[in-house]
Amino acid sequence: MKDFYICDCARHENKVVTSTFVVVAKQIKPKKTGEPYLALTLGDRSGQLEAKMWDNVEEVLEAFEQDDFLKVKGLVNKYKQRFQLTIHKLRKLGDSEIEFSDYLPKTTKDIDELWQTLSDFVAGFRNIHLKSLVQAFMSDPEIAAAYRNAPAAKTLHHACIGGLLDHVVSLFRSCDLICRNYPQINRDLLLTGAFLHDIGKIHELTYNRSFSYTTKGQLLGHMIIELEMLQGKLARLPDFPDELKIMIEHLIISHHGEYEFGSPKLPMFPEALVLHYLDDLDSKMEAMRAHFERESMLDGPWTSYNASLGRPLLNTEKFLAPKTPAPIVEPVSEPVSDHHESHTESLEQTSLPGLVPQR
Repeated sequence: MKDFYICDCARHENKVVTSTFVVVAKQIKPKKTGEPYLALTLGDRSGQLEAKMWDNVEEVLEAFEQDDFLKVKGLVNKYKQRFQLTIHKLRKLGDSEIEFSDYLPKTTKDIDELWQTLSDFVAGFRNIHLKSLVQAFMSDPEIAAAYRNAPAAKTLHHACIGGLLDHVVSLFRSCDLICRNYPQINRDLLLTGAFLHDIGKIHELTYNRSFSYTTKGQLLGHMIIELEMLQGKLARLPDFPDELKIMIEHLIISHHGEYEFGSPKLPMFPEALVLHYLDDLDSKMEAMRAHFERESMLDGPWTSYNASLGRPLLNTEKFLAPKTPAPIVEPVSEPVSDHHESHTESLEQTSLPGLVPQR
């Protein structure tokens, strides 16, 4: 197990550390002199860290690539209020030298319990067609194994092993609550959309060493992949109503909510609108929670700039926490000395001009 994780940076600021990381990104850039330097993004299960190597770069330029594991020695410091690592030495590690669990973050929740929660929701469906469809996906061993392990995103939210399942269970709970307040919502249809809206992530993303996109994911995106997966299961359900099929397809392609966010269609019926807003809410709440966790060592309530949300964040728990009052320092009274007494006495005996001392 690693001794130093990226989340430990605040405790090691301005110190030299030696640890192992996975290479999330690798770039070779020129200095002002024209000589090359290395700009890396390093990762472990606690987060990611920008790293630069300025000296002796030619020796290691071709020694490793993205997704390789490195042992690195370097200085932890801050640049523009963000931690970075200035690399002094590095070497590539073999697979036998590393523990994969050190490098990919994993949900802290119990995967089996999350899967059972999902199964219990689906078992309660009243619409037999929607229940059969979702259960067809859940009973597929290959899909089930991937669904239980896949991240929900590369970086923005629930970017961890089990993140997709964690996100969908949270979304199911929110959908269940909203249906109680809006009884006109078709609960089974909404939950089916929640189950399928990101299922294509199991093929869009790869997560063996770090989170990145597959070639299929880059070229098609998860929505197109989901439509393909849906057609495959519906081919085995010949009595599935065409009206439900069209509505599920719309739930999938509209759940990002806006054209500029990748949806080819805007949500056009109540369940689609609710799915979009609850999905967006859940992803943003998780992005905030994770950002607060990453910067828990900061003293103040404000975080650094969050790129996905486009703003710094205020940690309300820290902001509203009772302030520890500064200790009150009592003034130390000096003992009255004989010199002070004699001086006072001499003042009392001294006559001011024009006055006669009283006896």
